[in-house]
Amino acid sequence: MSNTNGVDRIIRVVLGLVLIALAWAYMASMGTVFAVIVGIVGLVLVVTAAISWCPLYALFGISTRKAK
Repeated sequence: MSNTNGVDRIIRVVLGLVLIALAWAYMASMGTVFAVIVGIVGLVLVVTAAISWCPLYALFGISTRKAK
């Protein structure tokens, strides 16, 4: 059961890829725990967009999909 709509998914993919790129660039220069955390957050955003389901939305009963 998905709980994200198309616009939400696009925003997640774009933001996730930006965060992953920033983490990659930051790790190449300094390699810190902060960069790893940012990269993980970016990866989570991309994965939740790919599967159309956000666990935080499910936890709080939020859905950006239109009701049928």
